[in-house]
Amino acid sequence: MDIYTLKKEYTLKKDEIQKRLRNFEEVFKKGNKEIFEELCFCILTPNASARMGINAMAYLRPVLYTGNLSDFQEALKKSKYRYPNKRAEYLIELKEFVKKELRFNLKEKILSIKDHNELREYFVENIKGISWKESSHYLRNIGFKGYCIIDKHILNCLMELKVLETNKRPANKKQYLEIEQKMKEFSNKIGINIDELDLLLWSHKSGEILK
Repeated sequence: MDIYTLKKEYTLKKDEIQKRLRNFEEVFKKGNKEIFEELCFCILTPNASARMGINAMAYLRPVLYTGNLSDFQEALKKSKYRYPNKRAEYLIELKEFVKKELRFNLKEKILSIKDHNELREYFVENIKGISWKESSHYLRNIGFKGYCIIDKHILNCLMELKVLETNKRPANKKQYLEIEQKMKEFSNKIGINIDELDLLLWSHKSGEILK
């Protein structure tokens, strides 16, 4: 892929991408239930897929607020989710944290953190199973702007476009932010909004504009 091909693809997908970004903004407006469930979804996506995460949430949702660890594991197994036991543990820990520390008021907590980077780091530091990628993914999916979800699809595209020399995944905060900065500079160079570029590159490899 080159820049010409990328811009051509953007022209074809622009309306759908912008619609998806507006949909993300609606999640935060709906309230704490939707905001919490989106965080659960983002715990389910690493080394899986968005489709697998969406399917898993459909099975998990009926027991999400009342179920115990075995209920979570059983729901994930029924959905044919790849890592039912470990991710169920993460979700139980998440539920307990949000209940005890935040009284399920995620929205209030998010709004209380004014700094763009501190907000993302809050989830990395406090939620097991949430890395820089997942925290960026979560905040993007509830309508926050300017975060790059640097997964394998994005890395492969950035290497093809010669933005990066390698598609090696970032191993720490420093590496993640360095790649994100290069992606933002590339976004400015080609004139495609960074949030739209993220979805564009992801859809180029995955074939879908999801979340």
